[in-house]
This record gives sequence, structure tokens and C-alpha cells, in this order.
Amino acid sequence: MSGNVPINRNADLTAPTPQNTPLSNAPLTREALSRPTVGTIGEEAEDGQASDLAAAMQGNPAIASMIQSKLSGLVGRSSGYLESLPDHIKRRVEGLKGIQVEHAKVEADFQKEILELEKKYAERYRPLYERRATIVEGSVEPTAEEVKAGEASDPPEEDDEDEEEAEEPKKSLADAKAPADAAKGIPEFWLTALKNHVALSELITERDEEALKALRDVRMSYLPGTQAGFKLEFVFGPNDFFTNSSLNKTYYYQDEVGYSGDLVYDHAEGDKIEWKEDKDLTHKVETKKQRNKNTNQTRTVKRSVPVESFFNFFSPPKPPTGEEDGEEADLDELDERLELDYTIAEDLKDRVIPHAVDYFTGKALAYEDDDFGSEDFEDDEDDEDDEDDAPAARRGQLGVSAGSQQPQEECKQQ
Repeated sequence: MSGNVPINRNADLTAPTPQNTPLSNAPLTREALSRPTVGTIGEEAEDGQASDLAAAMQGNPAIASMIQSKLSGLVGRSSGYLESLPDHIKRRVEGLKGIQVEHAKVEADFQKEILELEKKYAERYRPLYERRATIVEGSVEPTAEEVKAGEASDPPEEDDEDEEEAEEPKKSLADAKAPADAAKGIPEFWLTALKNHVALSELITERDEEALKALRDVRMSYLPGTQAGFKLEFVFGPNDFFTNSSLNKTYYYQDEVGYSGDLVYDHAEGDKIEWKEDKDLTHKVETKKQRNKNTNQTRTVKRSVPVESFFNFFSPPKPPTGEEDGEEADLDELDERLELDYTIAEDLKDRVIPHAVDYFTGKALAYEDDDFGSEDFEDDEDDEDDEDDAPAARRGQLGVSAGSQQPQEECKQQ
């Protein structure tokens, strides 16, 4: 196909063959095995046809829906190319698939060994996390050596314009003593750290903050034995909202690795929160007055309505079982919720818990920005027209709203 070829609007929409390969059973030659090319449609014809098609779809949403449905139906459909190959070529392809089966077995063993290695090093990290928890709670004070090591890890400060002040050495906090009436530990350490994480900050409401002030520690542990998965544990002190001393959420992996070779999540389970009376942060009580049509009497009706809350995290969305029927939009929404839930869990496991002090100070935000680096995006010729779409592109990784990305200085400890 070459030149200005008109589009046949009545043509049957069939799936293109892989790399536009022919459907005929012609003998395979060196030329036939090379990647074929397709002629391009002239720019003028292409622009005119695209304009006509866009106008038609804009004027009739039913056409747009029909075309989208047709295109969606082509995904995964056989083009007939593999079926057209001679039997001796098909046999070789099947042999390659057999080799791939063995590759998948080795890949599964590789992932299992990585998991065992992660478990091994989790035990080495454990005493460091326990030491951190005692300092945050205030049961012990850091040693002078720990303080000096922390100071040495701080980035150098910018040069001061006043040379005299710049020459003065920075005072070390290694020998600083707390006054007798000082607060214990580091107040609101974990609340601040969680709020400095982009996705988690979107989940925490003002009502949640009072309860999260009682959060003493966040821990991660791998499941025992041959079970594949991990558990997140949120340890709380006494508070006015619930009686649980800790809230756990467990993530389970599937037995088999995914196509990319990674472990695949199966499902998550969270603890039931034992709310104190009228303190459920995941619901609010709405009061409405109802009037009897016959007697004209009124009565007050109260009902509990679900609301957004960080503590909904412990009631994870359930993956579809395949038995229930649901609208496609509902399934898409569920898929987004599942993806966000697992992404947040991975971030807690791999980032927030290991680097909690960096999230508390705001240092981690510099590394959070790297995940939305410029290398993931291409220059747009219509920068001005697409300016409003830029936040939507940047939030793609975590699926959070555009307003979640705060400037670094605003995310630091209040």
C-alpha cells in the first residue's frame, strides 16, 4: 500500500498480522522473513481523513463507542500468521516455547532465593529498627556516637555571605541535654513521616491526625515458613478512637511468578478495628428529619455513611473472583484501588520503614521527585495547551491526585 490511498469506511475491521506479515502460505524466503514495511498515507489525505473522522465521532458518540469497541475486540486476537507457517517451522516455535517453560522454572527459583535473601537481611535490620523505636518513644536517648554519625551524614550547608559567621564551626548536638520538663522521645514522628509521603498524605484526613499522633512504630516482617508475603504492623499507644494496640495488614503473594519474573500479589487482609463508641473515623453519622405524610409528624433518623480515611487502608479492596458480574467501569475502579493499595504497601515496606527519619525531616522528598523525573516524559510541542495535563502525567506512578505533590519545604516537619 502506497501513495494517497482513501480509507474504505465500509471495510471489515480485522486485526493486523504481527509486523504486517502476509497471511498466505507462500514459501518462506530470506526476503519474506525480513520485517515488511507499509507505505505511508500522504499528509494532506491523512489530515483530511483524520478531521472527517474526528468530526463524525464528535457529532455522534455512538460511532466513537462502536469504533472503540471494535478496536478493543482486536486485542489478543490471532492474526493467522502463526497458523500460516509450515509445520517444520511451527515445530521449531513449539520447541522454543518448551525452552521458555524451563526458563520460567529457573526464574521462579531465582525469585524464591531473592525472597530468602530479603528475609535474611530483614533480621539484620531488626535491631536497628528496635533501637529507633526506643528513641522515638523516649525510653532511651541516642548515644553521642550515633548523634555525631547523623551529623556527619547531613549535606554541607550553603556558603554564608557573612564570612565571620561562615568561619564559625557548626555546634554539635552530641552533648545536648534535654530539660527536665521536656517531652519524651520525638512527638508525632510517624505522623509527620507518613504525611511526607506523597500517596499516604492523600489518605490522611484532619480527623485521622489525632489518632495517628498515638502511632508509636511501623514494622514490616515476612511471613514464616514457605508462605510468600509480608505483614505491616502499626503499633499504637492508648488513644480515644480504638482499643487495638496494633493494626496489622498482611499481603500474600501467588505461588507462581508473573510473566516478568516478579512475584505477584494475590490478596491482602487487614485487622478489624475495634472502634470506641462514636469514634469510627471511617464513617460519619448523618442526621435527617422525616415527615409522615398521613400524621404530619416528624422523626429524626440517623445513619452511618462511609467517608475517606487513612484507616480504610486496613479494609483492602477485594480482587474479583470471576464469579460475580460487574460493570466494566466498576472493575476499572477496583483495579485502580488494588494497584494503589499494593503500591502504598510496597512503599511502606521498601521506603518509609527503612528511611523513616528521612521522611520525618523531608530529605526523602528529594528522592521521591526522582520517580517523576524528566526522563520519563517527552517534550510536547503544544506546551501551553497541555499545561493543565502535566500534573496528571506526573501522578501516574502512584495514582494519587495532582494536589498531592507539595513543595519540599512545605512537607517538612511543621
